[in-house]
Amino acid sequence: MSSHILVIRLSAMGDVAMTVPVLRAFSLQYPNVKITVVSRPFFKPFFDDIENTTFFPIDLKERHKGFLGLLRLFSDLRKLNIDAVADLHNVLRSKIIRTLFALNGKKVAATDKGRQDKKALTKLAIKTISPTKTMFERHCETFEKLGFPLHLESPTFPEKVILSDDIIKITGKKEENWIGIAPFAQYESKVYPLDLMQQVIDELAKIASNKILLFGGGSEEIKKLNQLKNNHENVLVLAGKTNLKEELAIISNLNVMLSMDSGNAHIAAMLGVKVITLWGATHPFAGFQPFHQPDFCLTSDRKLYPFLPTSVYGNKKVAGYENAMRSISVENVVGKINFVLNH
Repeated sequence: MSSHILVIRLSAMGDVAMTVPVLRAFSLQYPNVKITVVSRPFFKPFFDDIENTTFFPIDLKERHKGFLGLLRLFSDLRKLNIDAVADLHNVLRSKIIRTLFALNGKKVAATDKGRQDKKALTKLAIKTISPTKTMFERHCETFEKLGFPLHLESPTFPEKVILSDDIIKITGKKEENWIGIAPFAQYESKVYPLDLMQQVIDELAKIASNKILLFGGGSEEIKKLNQLKNNHENVLVLAGKTNLKEELAIISNLNVMLSMDSGNAHIAAMLGVKVITLWGATHPFAGFQPFHQPDFCLTSDRKLYPFLPTSVYGNKKVAGYENAMRSISVENVVGKINFVLNH
């Protein structure tokens, strides 16, 4: 049995977050096996509470930049006495690292991203669609190739974080239902129209026992979030006020998160928070439904937009499909949030 596994998942916040439930399950099912996660320094807080797991920050700006940097990275990682490599990223950079380990006699495995299945799911045609394997299942297959079968049926999640005084100064003490809303995504085709999101927020803010926390980042998003706040006293813009560790602490205390198909959905899910997701050009059948969630995915209307899903990641624009997300009604979104809060 291998005693030290290197796990590579370098970037993309949602994808990194999706590895967390798998690694948490691994640490519980194989407590004698050490894991070292290689990723960008920013993502370290994701892994802080996982037993037997250490974090190796990759320095893509200097030490590990370019091909020579990758050789230095391999040299740095070799010193850790790795027995096997699980490449959960499977891109050129990670392929080079795992190949160098393989040439040194180490057992390696990589996640099959299921590109053909996803291509069939998103072809621009009227089609019958069915779910592809989830990324969680695909990552489990990677560990199985290394001799570590995993079970995700009964996951455990971390305890809610006790909020620090610094965080309470921003959020106030938790005395209401905390509803997180992350209204943005990397691509426009995955973003619920802001006029409809405004209606959702206005509707939720009418109830005094609700507190709505708005998540985002960057000056443009902060500007839009401040507009969405719309003078409601029980709506708070968190963007720009917290670091990642503080944000994770706040998210762990939410009653529910409303998110696009984006990183925030996977962060909330990895913390065991109920997540309602809104889907435009993309679809949960592509394997990116948040971890261990009931059917809280609200998708655009395929009767009106029969080519959906048109994209795996939302980066393709399709003429005539710009307003697909308008087919998700405000009433449906608010109703789903109230359902979660009341159950």
